[in-house]
Amino acid sequence: MQDWWKTTFPKGRQSLRITDANGYPVSIAYGEKGTGKPLILVHGIGSWSYNWRNSVEPLSQYFRVICFDAKGYGFSEKPVYRERHDHQVIELERIVSAVCDEPPVVVAESLGALVSLGVALAYPKLLARLVVVNVPIFPERLPHWGMLLLSQMPLGVVQTVDYARINYLLAPLVREIMRIERRGVLFNPSILTEEDVYWISYPFIELPGTFTKVAEDLQIAAWEIKQLQENKPNLISKIQKHLGGIKCPTLILWGEQDSWYPPSDGEKLRSLIPNSQLKILPNCGHDASAGGSYAVNAAVIEFLHDTGFLDNADLSQS
Repeated sequence: MQDWWKTTFPKGRQSLRITDANGYPVSIAYGEKGTGKPLILVHGIGSWSYNWRNSVEPLSQYFRVICFDAKGYGFSEKPVYRERHDHQVIELERIVSAVCDEPPVVVAESLGALVSLGVALAYPKLLARLVVVNVPIFPERLPHWGMLLLSQMPLGVVQTVDYARINYLLAPLVREIMRIERRGVLFNPSILTEEDVYWISYPFIELPGTFTKVAEDLQIAAWEIKQLQENKPNLISKIQKHLGGIKCPTLILWGEQDSWYPPSDGEKLRSLIPNSQLKILPNCGHDASAGGSYAVNAAVIEFLHDTGFLDNADLSQS
């Protein structure tokens, strides 16, 4: 199988060093393609840069596209220490600041979109435009049984399984499970190829620590949702209460057939962010970056043109 990073980005996989939310240096894997104004793609929980495989090339015709793996995911470093609940918000700001010398567009999916809303609130001058896709901003529960299972397993047990390379030994089974689960969030499951399954599952099979860090973030998410339902202090409710403070123009995209979070959440979110608009994507499930990429890319380009980030000269050159 050809190296996805090398075939997608001119310089292949690059490495960026940041200080994480705990104050330690960590290595972040990223790739970039294109020139012009910066546009950063942010993946969701359990994913990595590969989830944006259908967006890098089309969007790089207009922008300098930057795709990175969050700490603990994909090819980025996976430290063994425990994380703060707001670690991804802090680290996204540091990644953006490190790779951009001007405010970028951030296009973010699922948990990455929730994190990006947090960044837009905490650092109001950091982003030029924001696009959020199927964002879990009003969650009632973890949306999948596998997530719920991992959120309840003792982290020490998960770590033991992870570093014993059990996933590597059971690679065919891991790939088959991930095939079934990814098909479940696609409107058209038949678009999932063997190459897709190989790369989606690759970090879980080949890179020890991935399983543990995803489980840890799921445990944080489960705790956050429990606190939210009990009206106790939590990061999600903090973001909810301050959505009116988001200053940058914002596009909300939602898969009409998203089985994890209903499009009505998108309507509610649009009503709470002053300078925002909502676009419902037909024939699209929760995994919009893969399953609705053509519609996502077109909506991003149209939004950025309409809000003055992309002018007619940029369009005519591509």
